[in-house]
Amino acid sequence: MDFVIMMPLGPQLMRVFQISPREFGFLVSAYTFSAAFSGILSAFFIDRFDRKNALMALYLGFTLGTFACALAPTFSFLLIARILAGAFGGVLGALVLAIIGDSVPEERRGAATGKVMAAFSVASIGGIPIGLYLASHASWHAPFYLLTALSVLVLLLTWRILPPMRQHLLHHVPQHPAKALGTIFSRANCLWAFALMVTLSLAGFTVVPFLSPYMVANIGFTESELSYIYLFGGLATVVTSQMAGRLSDKFGKKKVFVIAALLSIIPILVVTNLPQVPHWQAFVVTTFFFIFFGARFVPAMSMITSSIEPRLRGSFMSVNSSVQQLASGLAAFLAGLVISNEPGSQKLLHFGTVGIIATVFTLVSIWVVAKLKKVG
Repeated sequence: MDFVIMMPLGPQLMRVFQISPREFGFLVSAYTFSAAFSGILSAFFIDRFDRKNALMALYLGFTLGTFACALAPTFSFLLIARILAGAFGGVLGALVLAIIGDSVPEERRGAATGKVMAAFSVASIGGIPIGLYLASHASWHAPFYLLTALSVLVLLLTWRILPPMRQHLLHHVPQHPAKALGTIFSRANCLWAFALMVTLSLAGFTVVPFLSPYMVANIGFTESELSYIYLFGGLATVVTSQMAGRLSDKFGKKKVFVIAALLSIIPILVVTNLPQVPHWQAFVVTTFFFIFFGARFVPAMSMITSSIEPRLRGSFMSVNSSVQQLASGLAAFLAGLVISNEPGSQKLLHFGTVGIIATVFTLVSIWVVAKLKKVG
């Protein structure tokens, strides 16, 4: 939720801090670049610890970073706070997926991944509308105060409910961290997994950060109306993400990914070239965009999780998280370079070019996924 909430807050942050689309893109990418760097560092030691202990330590740091975002009085302070939050938040996602890989058999891993990925939808349904409401009626600081309170609650529940997770240590053979990383980067299958993560990130996060600013500046939405985009998209994807997971287990993860990726091209091209239309039509387009954005991500993450053996999974997923965050940050930065404001107005130009870029990388991801293999 901490990462997703930045997207709809874009118009308000750009107005409050008087920053350009390029600077907002840098604000988004600061989180992801920080997460990428911390993911590489964590790969040196993450597999040495009980998954529960590692999860709680990272989540504590993430909570403190989110609280710093809530306190930020200036753009520079917020930028530093986002870097702090990203340093812990990026590794958290990788660790959760490593836990799925350790705990769930491969034949049910697609469904399990779909359930966890549906958390993004839950964040859209509940967190983003509430966050936008608080931002509109109080200030942009308010959503981060709410996230801090929720993070403290989740931290306490994790401590009480989550069992110790040491399965990956049963077959752990001590070795120098650099050797473990060398093993990961020397395997072609791991490199194809990283390539899939890069292409998927570039296919999605060139569009997502600027979706809200485009809807406000070009389509005529008010900032408070943005919550409905994420509400409808979240309601749809909380169902369709889990469907994609079950279909992946039943018909094959590669087949479901290819179909979802091809279908995703349609809403990508439509939403990035959308003229001023009635709001209900915009809601239909953005909802389908989120549906297929999630539907292709679920089987992809399941395949990536299954591309490495358990003893290296934590390190591998940390590096993969770094690759994802770095690619997402690069995508947002790239889109910020392409998009500009219309002279004398707030309207955004060249969003259609961004859609073409996203489409090209979607097609490349289909070629990459054919190279990926499952490891027992």
